[in-house]
Amino acid sequence: MDEELKCPVCGSLFKEPILLPCSHNVCSACARNIIVQTPEGETPPHSRASGNSDYDYLDMDKMSMYSETDSGYGSYTPCLKSPNGVRVFPPTLGNRHCSITCPLCHRSVSLDERGLRGFPRNRLLEAIVARYQQNRAAAVKCQLCDRNPVDATVMCEQCDVFYCTPCQQRCHPSRGPLAKHRLVPPTQPPPAAQQQQQQQPNATARKPTTCAEHEAENYNMYCINCKLPVCYHCLEDGKHGKHDVKPIATMWKTHKGQLSQALNGVSDKAKDAKEFLVQLKNMLQQIQESGVEFEACLVAQCDSLIEALTRQKAKLLTKVTKEREYKLKVVRDQITHCTMRLRQTTGMMEYCLEVIKENDPSGFLLISDPLIKRVQSSQDQWVKGALEPKVGPEFDLTLNTDPLLQTILQLDFAQSKAQTPTAPPAPLLQLEKCCTRNNSATLAWRITAVPPVQVDAYVLELDDGNGGQYREVYVGKETVCTVDGLHFNSSYNARVKAYNSVGVGPYSKTVILKTSDVAWFAFDPTSAHRDIVLTNDNQTVSCNSYDDRVVLGTAAFSKGVHYWELNIDRYDNHPDPAFGVARISTVKDMMLGKDDKAWAMYVDNNRSWFMHNNSHTNRAEGGITKGSTVGILLDLNKRSLTFFINKEQHGPVAFENLDGVFMPAVSLNRNVQVTLITGLEIPKNMKQ
Repeated sequence: MDEELKCPVCGSLFKEPILLPCSHNVCSACARNIIVQTPEGETPPHSRASGNSDYDYLDMDKMSMYSETDSGYGSYTPCLKSPNGVRVFPPTLGNRHCSITCPLCHRSVSLDERGLRGFPRNRLLEAIVARYQQNRAAAVKCQLCDRNPVDATVMCEQCDVFYCTPCQQRCHPSRGPLAKHRLVPPTQPPPAAQQQQQQQPNATARKPTTCAEHEAENYNMYCINCKLPVCYHCLEDGKHGKHDVKPIATMWKTHKGQLSQALNGVSDKAKDAKEFLVQLKNMLQQIQESGVEFEACLVAQCDSLIEALTRQKAKLLTKVTKEREYKLKVVRDQITHCTMRLRQTTGMMEYCLEVIKENDPSGFLLISDPLIKRVQSSQDQWVKGALEPKVGPEFDLTLNTDPLLQTILQLDFAQSKAQTPTAPPAPLLQLEKCCTRNNSATLAWRITAVPPVQVDAYVLELDDGNGGQYREVYVGKETVCTVDGLHFNSSYNARVKAYNSVGVGPYSKTVILKTSDVAWFAFDPTSAHRDIVLTNDNQTVSCNSYDDRVVLGTAAFSKGVHYWELNIDRYDNHPDPAFGVARISTVKDMMLGKDDKAWAMYVDNNRSWFMHNNSHTNRAEGGITKGSTVGILLDLNKRSLTFFINKEQHGPVAFENLDGVFMPAVSLNRNVQVTLITGLEIPKNMKQ
């Protein structure tokens, strides 16, 4: 609270503070020192101290348009009488136009004929300053003594701490960074004043405040418009006659409550600030520990590199040693071999010279022929290359250290500075991995940002196959997604975007995916009755029960024209299997068409019926046998269902006004086995 109780002009505790219209306070003596003269007739409107308290700051700022010579505003030079840098002027004449500038907000206000007496005296602030001085004087003890603190001898104005002489010499030496701090004697009021404060601690607070305009009257009402306490004479004068006025006690309680509520919010912020300071102080320790740990990690990494380089150096030296030993061995062997041959050749040459010296022709001719052959054979042993070294003195080993040296020189931290987080860029669709199969589409994408950007999830969107609105079909972290259940013979537009904690990135380029023209599907074991038996990759179906059981196909149709057939592989004892379409929730333990969720044709070896919701209609002659084929044509463009036997339309159009999602369906018992055939073209021989 110390800073709140100091005058912004003199820097000391407030003495007889007055309240300026801008709600700031200054000492009365300091206010007289900062009064300036204004040009004649240039007093800004609505700015007199006794005028309306709604202070017009914009009009007051017009004072800055005057020159410094005229107004004195704008020159704030520190001096002895103005330690806070506020310009101090000599007292001005009372009959001149004068104004005062707030040293905190630099707002100017003109004075009326009463001068500074037109500003209310802030007696509440005076009382708080008095209590503060009293409490401060009563506790002038050294704040750093461990036990039994002694009287303080000095106080540091910057640190705001009281020291005894030993503690000051130990904790606050007058050298180094603390040399510029100002040490002053501890402030204590005179004994008489202290005794008077003890006798009348609340005298200032209890003394009623009198009206500035009617000094004999106490404030007893509060003008809400002017935001000022007033007396009854102020109301009788008519100055506040049309204003909203309430009893001062009522407004006192109301404003106290409002201030308390406001303090609660500030208290919460202060609590958060304290916790934040604790967090920052803990962070200091964490940074210190992390720095030591990181340095140790860095040293360990560099040592591991040096160790790896040392090991590699040993390996390379071993290779050089082996190469040297090999070369030495080859040269030594070649020396030994050549020396032996040279010795043999030299001996033979000496022998031949001795033979040539003999004068006995018959004896010479007796050994000359084999000797000539032997000499010629010895000469042939010295073939080309025999007198050339097999190895050279140079080592055919080259160690290129330039790339490694360049890498070492480029060795640096991956992120020397914290990167500003950004939203992910648009993903890149990998077209070579995007494909369609039947009525399913697989898409793949990747992020190409350098450096890499954090991605929390991707969002894949597809339109409705007709160029309509997009809808989300996948949200997750995977970069490959397969979407099932699309319409056949349709073209879908697909796009991807990514997002993280910063925001959502842009969409990728759009890719067009076209589903298959015709449907390829099989029977679905997950939706089949437990008595159903599926074989041949779920293309062939039979049953273990004498009762009819239902199995559905894996495809679901909601638009387009689709045709498939079923081949009768086995047909015994004239059963009546049923073929058609159904909802996924149709009953599985009775003949197809018994409920309202299936549309079917059941047929025996002589005739057939159409059945839906247990209603039999349109009996038609002609049945099926082993080897027959039953075809189903589902035309959702015309919303109709038509049946075929052996490629010929059987009966009229069976059902019309179909709407929704339909799945191929069959019901049969143990006397029938059928095989599904899909991917067929639409029959041409349709009856009109």
